[in-house]
Amino acid sequence: MKFSCSGILFDNDGVLVDSHAAAKAAWDVWASEYHPGYDLDKAKNAGRRAEDMVRELTSSEFHEVAIDRINALEQETAHMTVPLAGARELLTSLDQKYWTICTSANPNLGKARLEAAGLPVPKLLVTGNDVERGKPYPDAYLLGAKKLGLEPSDCVVFEDAQSGVLAAFEAGIGLVIGVGTRGMETDADLVVKDLTGISFDGEVLVIPDKNRLR
Repeated sequence: MKFSCSGILFDNDGVLVDSHAAAKAAWDVWASEYHPGYDLDKAKNAGRRAEDMVRELTSSEFHEVAIDRINALEQETAHMTVPLAGARELLTSLDQKYWTICTSANPNLGKARLEAAGLPVPKLLVTGNDVERGKPYPDAYLLGAKKLGLEPSDCVVFEDAQSGVLAAFEAGIGLVIGVGTRGMETDADLVVKDLTGISFDGEVLVIPDKNRLR
């Protein structure tokens, strides 16, 4: 399959890297301190900013200290992050001017997870701290397209979470591609197993037919 576009915006966790074990370890400790019984696996918060989740789970007087705590815990477990199939090959093949990452993580965590996975950190990285509203609001993808100097409609987004897919749609992204089994649970335009064999030359995005799930 071939698609015409001018740039690519990647979500990070669940698309480029597997940080689930790292996040679960951090949130389990956080939950024991601030919200006993909270289970990250059952919360359906994939793709959202930690600060937005914390604000919903704690009373206002604990917001700042609870946010600082989860940020510290996730930073401590970032080393557990590993790359997902095809991510390293695809990112290292791309000219930096054609892509960036729009993650809900804070800057330190986003960079730490990419570095732990051995992936390049884009110069135009968009993090949860760069936008007023996190996913499912469109802010991150609008900013990502702007940093590339492109219209959102000329961009492709790779996402694994429904919140991110909705953010991409709201931003007016031209094509939204879901990734992995979680991507199958989203409203993405199409879904791929992973990033294996995908290529982009700045004008044409090529996705192997055998890699498509939907």
